[in-house]
Amino acid sequence: MTQHLTLLQLNDLHGYLEPHPEVFRNQQGSYYATAGGIARIATLFRQVRAQRPGAVIALDNGDTFHGTFAAVDSRGMALVPVMNGLGLDAMTAHWEFAYGPEHFRALARQLAHPVLAINCYGEDSGRPVFEPSRVLERGRLRVGLIGIAASIVDKTMPRSYSQGLRFTLGTEELPRRIEQLRREDKVDLIVVLSHLGLPQDVKLAGDISGIDVLVSGHTHNRLSRPIRVDRTLIFQSGCHGSFIGRLDLEVDGRGVTGFEHALIPVGPQIPEDPEMALMVRQIMAPHRQKLAEVVGRTERALDRAAVLEGSMDEVLLDSIAQAAQTRLAFSNGWRYGAPILPGEVTVEQLWNIVPTNAPVSVVELTGEELLGMLEENLERTFAANPYEQMGGFVKRCRDLHLYFKVENPAGHRIEQLFVEGEPLALGRRYRAALLGEQAVPAKYGAQREHTGIRAVDALRAHFRSAARSRGARAHSVTAI
Repeated sequence: MTQHLTLLQLNDLHGYLEPHPEVFRNQQGSYYATAGGIARIATLFRQVRAQRPGAVIALDNGDTFHGTFAAVDSRGMALVPVMNGLGLDAMTAHWEFAYGPEHFRALARQLAHPVLAINCYGEDSGRPVFEPSRVLERGRLRVGLIGIAASIVDKTMPRSYSQGLRFTLGTEELPRRIEQLRREDKVDLIVVLSHLGLPQDVKLAGDISGIDVLVSGHTHNRLSRPIRVDRTLIFQSGCHGSFIGRLDLEVDGRGVTGFEHALIPVGPQIPEDPEMALMVRQIMAPHRQKLAEVVGRTERALDRAAVLEGSMDEVLLDSIAQAAQTRLAFSNGWRYGAPILPGEVTVEQLWNIVPTNAPVSVVELTGEELLGMLEENLERTFAANPYEQMGGFVKRCRDLHLYFKVENPAGHRIEQLFVEGEPLALGRRYRAALLGEQAVPAKYGAQREHTGIRAVDALRAHFRSAARSRGARAHSVTAI
């Protein structure tokens, strides 16, 4: 007998409670439109549940409780009521660990839904920190749900994020858990909720049999149709709450026999849920005046929607170079951050650019170290083996011109490298500004010193002064 199940996905919200500008693309190129908003997402969820009573599972892939001022100021806690209000069935995690493992566990205890992670262990105990899986019943269907947290938390992120924890890919644990859910719990479907990233998830689906649906996150892909790997359906639904993924399944004794998928834009045409809208206003009310302060203007749109470089990061790099009085500067290749449209720039938007508000530091790097660091970053971004991809976009660089072949093997991608207008000199020492621990890993460089300035203050100063330091890009910033 055929039964029906609907999966709803929210992934990589990054703390965006309210509608915001988002990048869209058509045949003419990129453009910006308003999208997102938890109150609209709540309406969508309510509408789908009314269409499919008793047959909906709503999932959150993580990167939820970090990314905007309201999120980081409360260490994620302010978002708990609204996420509970969505009636989610489970989540997994990534940036949630930024507040430290103990705080995240405390936050998780406040949620009405479980955090699932088959691949997160205590370093000393060797035991799973969160539930690996859960069985959900929808009508006559029994669904085995398995979570996989981001595996890079203890590999590429600050040590405080993973203190006392160890993360794996989950590839060794999954087959045993799938077999257990099938044999002991008699589930009809296996759904994996993953924050590994789309390339990793596609490989995972090919390596491990028995997964019916893989709900993917981390890489912000907007899949207009699912990817099918053998019998596994994979879908992912953008970021910032700008889209919701919906997958309607037909299921019988053989598994999934039919499906329909929709990538649903969360646009102004969707009415706000009044109760959720009130909760959002209450969360934001204490911060409105602070966040509305205008610090300057931009004459062009700022975003970080591209893999190699972005206008938002150009402004960030110019800001930290100005603060550190250097020409060379580095920041991490973050994917998150809603675009900033031409016009006034507010304090809220500065926090959206860099919610970590990382310290600005200075480091000395040899030419050889620069070359090695950039080759390592390119490999972590474009590794032929998806399991070895461990970053976001390419590292953001100022006053550095890099020519590389993405298809080349690891360690041999860079063909030419120019630094501060000159060809790289391997033996020379270069002074560079950096932002946080991810911009220049600790194993590179010497004479590392903090400037005493943090990222948001550097941005504020840059917009206010409209300074043009030597070698700065012309990004048309003017002061107010």
